[in-house]
Amino acid sequence: MANLKKRVVENVPGDFYVDSTCIDCDACRQIAPAVFGEAAETSFVKAQPQASADRRQALRALLSCPTGSIGCLGDDDVKGVMSDLPLAIEEPVYYCGYNSPKSYGGNSYLIRHAAGNWMIDSPKFVQPLVQQLEALGGIAHIFLTHRDDVADAERYAHHFGSRRIIHRDELSSQPGAEVVLDGAGPWELAPDFLAILTPGHTKGHCVLQYRDRFLFTGDHLDWDRDEQHLAASEDYCWYSWPEQIVSMERLADYRFEWVLPGHGQKVHLPASEMRSEILCLVESMREHKTL
Repeated sequence: MANLKKRVVENVPGDFYVDSTCIDCDACRQIAPAVFGEAAETSFVKAQPQASADRRQALRALLSCPTGSIGCLGDDDVKGVMSDLPLAIEEPVYYCGYNSPKSYGGNSYLIRHAAGNWMIDSPKFVQPLVQQLEALGGIAHIFLTHRDDVADAERYAHHFGSRRIIHRDELSSQPGAEVVLDGAGPWELAPDFLAILTPGHTKGHCVLQYRDRFLFTGDHLDWDRDEQHLAASEDYCWYSWPEQIVSMERLADYRFEWVLPGHGQKVHLPASEMRSEILCLVESMREHKTL
């Protein structure tokens, strides 16, 4: 629960506020960009939501905040908003919400599928979300992009009888994983599901392509909403920046229209434009620019 006595000074007056426990993970700014802004080391409320739709977005951010750093003094029906999560991005893909502090607030996603639903990376294991996932048919598969964002994957796998999928070089983070990817891939995990090895951020980092339309990119790739281009960060590359450049260039051989990252802003572009963005990013990475 957020603490009013710890509210950061940047908040504008009103019902919603952010307190000093914020870890600046960016989740709230992705969910409700009209309400939350970015200061030096924290998010803050830059504009109090007035319309009911804006207040609902702010409440979704409150529920998804990994550290419980968002507070609301109004009489809004927070429990009523719990049923919004998972939140549709584009059918059949959803954002799970309830980001976990174990993954520094990383995003996780759900794909509804007739042969069994897929979760990509893991949110917090919380009953409101578990109940919603049960109502949607449970989780058959959990694809883990890399070691940083496994969060509560083991608890979800135990609860739903899911099979976890992870590369061997990340296996120490989920030693009980049911499916271990070996070598350089790519791996067709099921029809329309392709795992692609993208070492760089970590040694065994992988992305997941679904239906040649959606790319779940973990910590490999995201969208810079300020500069309006695809981005990668050398500052948060734990294994090898040169290998991440090679991995990024490899993605130009694949078709996709959505970039859905673990950290950072998602984006939807035409496939041809997405490929051009990838190639521009590779060129910038080779110049050792941190984008």
